[in-house]
Formats: sequence, structure tokens, C-alpha cells
Amino acid sequence: MSVLGTEKFKVYTHENRGRVLLLFLLFLLAIYQLTTTGITGLAMVCAIPIVLLYVVIALKYKMFTFWTLFIVNYFVMFLNRYQYMPIPSSLPNELLEIILIAIAIIDIKELSLSRFTNAMFIALIAWCGFCTIEMFNDTCGLGFNIGAWYTGARLMAFQLMYAFIVCSIYIADPKRINAFLRMWAILSIFAAFWAWKQQNIGFTDIEKSWLVYAGRTHIVNGIIRYFSVFSDAANFGCNMAGSAIVFYVTALTNKIRRERIFYLIAALCCTWALFASGTRTAIFCFIGGMMVYLVLSKSVKILFSVGSLFAVFIVLLAFTNIGNGNSMIRRMRSGFNRNDASLNVRDINKEAISKYIQDAPWGIGVGMGYENVPANNKYRKLSTIPPDSEYVFIWVHTGPIGITIFVITTVVMLFGACWIVMFRLKNKALIGIGGGICGAFAAIQVGGYANQILMQFPNVLLFYGSLAVVYTLPLIEKEYDKYEEEKLHEQEQKKLLKDKKKQKA
Repeated sequence: MSVLGTEKFKVYTHENRGRVLLLFLLFLLAIYQLTTTGITGLAMVCAIPIVLLYVVIALKYKMFTFWTLFIVNYFVMFLNRYQYMPIPSSLPNELLEIILIAIAIIDIKELSLSRFTNAMFIALIAWCGFCTIEMFNDTCGLGFNIGAWYTGARLMAFQLMYAFIVCSIYIADPKRINAFLRMWAILSIFAAFWAWKQQNIGFTDIEKSWLVYAGRTHIVNGIIRYFSVFSDAANFGCNMAGSAIVFYVTALTNKIRRERIFYLIAALCCTWALFASGTRTAIFCFIGGMMVYLVLSKSVKILFSVGSLFAVFIVLLAFTNIGNGNSMIRRMRSGFNRNDASLNVRDINKEAISKYIQDAPWGIGVGMGYENVPANNKYRKLSTIPPDSEYVFIWVHTGPIGITIFVITTVVMLFGACWIVMFRLKNKALIGIGGGICGAFAAIQVGGYANQILMQFPNVLLFYGSLAVVYTLPLIEKEYDKYEEEKLHEQEQKKLLKDKKKQKA
């Protein structure tokens, strides 16, 4: 039997020399990676055939690839917590985005220069260009560390550009825009459900183990801050605040009754979730983002009524003890307490950073951290102080020059989108979608100012990607008008059928 098997193997290798050689080389590479980098390297090599197969499928089903990216982006931190990610958590996102861009280049019909000639693209080029120059930053006097720089630049700059390009290309017609919002809403509802499950049914064993490590920040004065499928409670709360804005506004301005109800349910789920997160910043994210939308709505009546409601809400939180029996309200109320211990620690950290950063106008370098900067280095202290905020993190690593460029480019991106909503769009539903997204983008920036969540998953693809969609809205407005008319006609037809059935009954 063994002799027969050997003969068959010889025949197979003779007929398939190329395949056998390729498999043999992959086997050698896998063994080499296992001995040098461990199980992670082995997993990456073993994933190569799967990636190649996926590329073949992706070329045929482009939108399937995009929705895979969208879902993976949302759950990547959840999978990472459960150790289902044998590769770096940012790698699946980056690979899928590069695949989608490559498909668009191959299928040149997907590309349109009009989608890239806008303020957001120019601002992102400026920011990515600056972060590329940071490759030559040797403030710490340790020489150029290209590997550390690329790791940092991918997360700080390049993923923003990837999100812009991918969403500009693939979310560029009415059906896809509505599908984008629906998928976002479905995932947000699931995230709220998972937080409810943590609160009422309990944590999984892995989540309990994670809480042992993160208990200092997630169990405060006996109050548990729920984190759902996100990296932490702050990320969860700020994301839910921004998402709630998008869904409230879409529900308010959409003409299709069924969709209005769906988005309202999603918005209410997100609102409950932002309180469940116990993240004080989430309240300010929601208020700040809604105020941006109210200005864009150009309605004095809405601005006055909702603005008054927010003012009453803030007064109740800041100057009364109403609702103190609820642990989550007590946690939110502490955000207005200037003597809060955690807020004071942040102020102390910022003062310490400002003293060191005076001698580092370009920052300590993108990708440079406590693992790169030795103990005897002048800037070791900067690499070890907790930044507590995405803006402070950027300030430390790119200096006053970098944070100035980042703020300017962010303002340009947001202002350009707001200009489109206020002056270029006529369709009420599109104005609602665009205004809600602008409000959500402003909200997540507020979150990034207070917490290190801006560049975390899934925020970049959701908020920077959706802002890119706003820039495409004027290009498809006529098409959207027709799409909306068809949907309204379908709605009327269904209503007529229901009325006829009632009359017969």
C-alpha cells in the first residue's frame, strides 16, 4: 500500500511541479516563521492561501468585500479580546482596504476623479504628508526607526486616508448610502444589546478576566462601566453618542415611515448604551454633535427648542441632585465637578508634558513609545506619561507643529462637509444624512479631545468614512431624488393595499 502511495505521489509531483514547489516553499517559510517569531508568524504564513483565495472572490463580489471590511472593523477589538486574532488587530482592516483599492484600480470604472477633488482629500494629503516627514524625526537621538514609524503612521494617518478612499469609491449611490446607514444601525443595536447582556445576564469568563486588568478604570466607586464589544467603556460611550446623533437626525428627516421607526429605535438603543458606558465625555460628545446639526438645520425653531432642552438637561446635571439614585447619572454628573480626582490627574499630566515638549517642537516621533525610548533618555518621561486623550497623544508624538496641523486639517474636513450640507444640498433627507454625519464627526472629535479613542476601532471607518460620503452627496442628489420617489411610491402602494384589505374585512 505504501509503495502504491509513493508511486502516486511521484506521478502527482511530476505533473504538478510548480504547485508542489510553491507548497514546499510555503512550508519552509512557515517553519522559519514559527522558529523566529512564534505562532503569530506561523499564522500569518498559513493565512497566505486564504488571502489569495479571498482576493479572487473579492474581484468578483466587490461589495461583499466592503461589507466584510465594515463588519470586521466593528468587531476586531471584540475578537482580539477573545484571542481569535492570531495576527495584529489592524492587519485585517488594512488588507481589506488595500484589496478594495486595488480592485477599484483594476476596474477603472469604479474610479471617478470628482470624488477626490474636495477639501477632505487635500486635508488628508497634508496630514499624511506631515506624518511621512516625521519618519526623519530623531528628537530622541536614537536614529531612524522605520518600523516603529510605519506602525505609528498607519494608525495615526494612513488609516484615515484608506477610510476616505474606500468609502468615496464604494458608497457612492443612494442604495449603498442607505445600506451603509442600515448596517451601521444594526451593528450599533447589537453593541447596545451586548452591553445590556453584560449588565443583566453577566460577563463572559474572558470579559471577567479582562476586568481584572481593567478594573481600575471600569469599576469606579462600585459602578461598573460597560464596554460591550468595544476596546473599553470610553470608546463605547463616545461611539454610541456619535451614532445616536446620526440615527436621530436620519429618523427626523427620512420620508419613509418604516425607516424612520427603525432609525429611531437604533438611536434610542445608542442613547441607553452611552449611559451604560458610564463615560462622562459621551454626554458632551452628544451635546456638541447635536449643536453642530442644529446650526446646519438652519431652523431657528428647532435650534431654540432643542437648545433649550439641552440647557435644562445641563442645568439639572450640573446644579441639582435630581436622579442621584441612579449610579449612571451620578457618574455622568461627576463630569461637571472640577474637583474630580481623575480630571485633576489629567491636568497634572498635561502640565508635565508641556514642560518637556518645549524642547521637542516635532514631538518625540511617530511610533516612539516607552518600549523604544531608553530609561536614560531625556524624553523617557514623555514616552511614559499616560496621554489620556488622542489629541494629547498626537501632541506628544508630533509636537506643537503636528497637533496644529492635525487641528487645522480636521477643521477643514468638517467645515467643507458642513458647507455642502448648508449650501449645496436641496433634498431634505440628504441634508439630514449629511447634517447627522457632520454632528457625529464633531462628537467623536470631542471624545478624542478627552479620551484616547479617536483612532480606535471602529471609529475611523465609521466617522471619517461617513464624512467622506458627505462629500459625494452633491454628485448623487438627482439620483437620490428618483430613488426617494420610488420608495415613496412603494410606500403609498402598500398603504392602499392595506386600506383595501381593511375595507373588505
